[in-house]
Amino acid sequence: MKSAESLATDRDQVWRAIDVQRTSLTVLLDNISDDEWRQPSLCAGWTVRDVAAHLTMQQLRFGDVLSMMGTWRGSLDRTTQHVARLRAAELTTDQIIAKIGSRRHNFGVTYLETLCDILVHSQDIAIPLGRRLDMAPDAAAISASRVLSMRWPPPLPSTRKVAAFRLTATDTSWSAGDGPEVRGPMAALLLVCCGRLAALPQLSGDGAADLAARLSAPTPTRRTS
Repeated sequence: MKSAESLATDRDQVWRAIDVQRTSLTVLLDNISDDEWRQPSLCAGWTVRDVAAHLTMQQLRFGDVLSMMGTWRGSLDRTTQHVARLRAAELTTDQIIAKIGSRRHNFGVTYLETLCDILVHSQDIAIPLGRRLDMAPDAAAISASRVLSMRWPPPLPSTRKVAAFRLTATDTSWSAGDGPEVRGPMAALLLVCCGRLAALPQLSGDGAADLAARLSAPTPTRRTS
């Protein structure tokens, strides 16, 4: 079996993993009620519809990104959320489902970020709806390695917190970091690396309680002046 590092360099295999997850998500979305589309996702302040609309933003071209910057809301996160809400309002449900799927990636990111985006955001939708959406451990391992190593886009606050622990997958050959050990399914480790507290109950090990406490603690707001 290839390692996560070698799999990450196999562009075709990564795109196949992206396509598989996108297909699973679109099947799920095609079978939820109107009320479920309006339910909160795991992303604070985002509905299921907002997150699904965000996943259509792979379709945006360079000119679209420049236009998006014209709606700047003070930070990349707030601007992205604003644009996702605009698309959620503009597109029909069927259009959103149809547009989740493109072998393009947004300006400034790679196919590895596209993989992470679909893996994590599909769980942002499925978990609060009580739906199961399986995630391939090898694909999750590629994404977790990328999340923990990337410097652009800027790393999430959660990645700095998990850096103090040794993360070990229980369903594939993957580990990262130094410190007290935290064990769990690869999908749960990826979600925790991305700050999704819903995955914490799946973790065990000497460092699990401390990691849960750190991730649950508020992140200090940076001063801007």
